[in-house]
Amino acid sequence: MTVGFIGLGLMGKPMARNLLEAGFPLVVHSRSLPPVEELVAEGAERAASPAEVARRTTRIFTMLPDSPDVERVLDGPDGIFAALQPGTIIIDTSSISPAVAQRLAAKAETLGAAMLDAPVSGGEIGAIDGTLSIMVGGDETAFAAVKPLLDVVGNPDKVIRIGDSGAGQICKVCNQMVIGGTLLAVSEAFALARKSGVAPARVRDALLGGFAASRVLEVHGERILKANYTPGFRAALYRKDMRVAAETLAAHNSPAPGSAVVQRLVEELAASKGEMDYSALATVIFEMAGIDA
Repeated sequence: MTVGFIGLGLMGKPMARNLLEAGFPLVVHSRSLPPVEELVAEGAERAASPAEVARRTTRIFTMLPDSPDVERVLDGPDGIFAALQPGTIIIDTSSISPAVAQRLAAKAETLGAAMLDAPVSGGEIGAIDGTLSIMVGGDETAFAAVKPLLDVVGNPDKVIRIGDSGAGQICKVCNQMVIGGTLLAVSEAFALARKSGVAPARVRDALLGGFAASRVLEVHGERILKANYTPGFRAALYRKDMRVAAETLAAHNSPAPGSAVVQRLVEELAASKGEMDYSALATVIFEMAGIDA
């Protein structure tokens, strides 16, 4: 089975590489040429446009920054829909608006194809290691057909169909809300420890042994302690995710006062430190506390 992959950024390139290393012939396209050249040197084939990818494959991954990017790649000039083959399954692993995902999936269906919204969690490390969690919305038969591909880029036990079209993106919104709330609490706890003259590293070690333990405390807590904000997931992209969360919450009239605070702080972070990892949210709290970030 030849697989198409569009969008070879921080997450997309290692995901595409894992498919290639698993033995799937790969046709790639990306706005930036260096990652295309890199994968072509490893055995992939290049495509000049999303439409060319669609002409050459019937299983197509996309991993793109935002809703307008996905809309352009699918439904824009020389996009996937312009050359879509009947029976094609599009697997959009981007984190985008649930409403946009549903609209694009409905159009794909009118063209005799299927589109799954399949956002991921696990960061660059998960993409490299092929251990991502993948939250899938869309047709159950289409999901079953591409599950072997998803199992290559994600942890097979964490590749989960959530429900119909858009459900994967709703789940990703929930994911980002939980991460944001936890990251804020960890940042506040470390700030309190520092202002009290208590070693935050020891606080973290103790909390990891109890009910406060979490992946955020484990992974991002260590980042914060070391002030290592090399991006695994850029603050600018997390700002986009929290904006999607706010829009989705408003559309469903669902209260989320905690997430509103997180969104405000993330906006502040991304305005000056958008290229840093989003765990740098701690620096905003430290600055508010009057301690070195």
